[in-house]
Formats: sequence, C-alpha cells, structure tokens
Amino acid sequence: MAHTKAQGSVKGNRDSRPKRLGVKIYGGSQVSTGNIIVRQKGSRFTAGNGVATGKDFTLFAMQEGKVNFKTLRGKKYVEVING
Repeated sequence: MAHTKAQGSVKGNRDSRPKRLGVKIYGGSQVSTGNIIVRQKGSRFTAGNGVATGKDFTLFAMQEGKVNFKTLRGKKYVEVING
C-alpha cells in the first residue's frame, strides 16, 4: 500500500531558467552608447550621469566613456565619465 501514484514524485520538480542578472561591464571599462552595464531586479544600483534606467531596471549607457561605480550616502550609483 505504500507506493507512489504515477508521476507523483516529480510533480513539483521543475526549475525556471536562469535570469542572467548582475554587472555586465565593470568599473574602469570603456562603453559606447546603448551598452548594458547592469541587469537587476529592482534598483540595487541607481543611474548616475550618462546612464539611464530601462523599464526592467536595466542600466545602460547614454554616452561613450568609462564606467564608474560610486557610493553616496549609502546608495550605489553607476555613471559614465567622458574620457
């Protein structure tokens, strides 16, 4: 009497695909316009100068330059500096 019904053991054993979040271009690296810098869920990083936020909180470069990460008053900012 102690047996499993058909397919019962694997019913909830599915997994979602990885979302590939995180920093894509690190500080000091050169970027061109439109390059994705950070993919994130929610605003862990905030857009600074030369960076814009997409509708899914993706941060991307609005101009060419170098990526710079900084912290101000406990908030993490990403900016693109000319040069």
